[in-house]
Amino acid sequence: MLTITRALFDQIVAHAREDHPDEACGVVAGPEGSGRPERFIPMLNAARSPTFYEFDSADLLKLYRELDDNDEEPVIIYHSHTATEAYPSRTDVSYANEPGAHYVLVSTADTDDAGPFQFRSFRIVDGEVTEEDVKVVEAY
Repeated sequence: MLTITRALFDQIVAHAREDHPDEACGVVAGPEGSGRPERFIPMLNAARSPTFYEFDSADLLKLYRELDDNDEEPVIIYHSHTATEAYPSRTDVSYANEPGAHYVLVSTADTDDAGPFQFRSFRIVDGEVTEEDVKVVEAY
């Protein structure tokens, strides 16, 4: 299960809506080994595409150095889907290389008549996708 604060949840959704119609992407870092998402890090979608996201390689290198310096790790890796449901595509699965991370997808398309967005979390390990519950809390 992913436990996330309301503030982080709202920041991820706001970023997805802000970058629409392009896919948004980013990371939420937390203390190494804690599994607790704490620091919101929106990233630039270098692909600037409504159907694909790509972290800029220089930005990604800078991020991983910063995480290492701060004894942090990526707890959540998120991106949005602009025209489809919030479920990992084959490309998303092929790029998932953080087995300990929660992969959050936000859909800014109303694909299920449940409202203007979906917020779902997955674990992706060795190409296997497992959806997990999301618990939104006011504070940890």
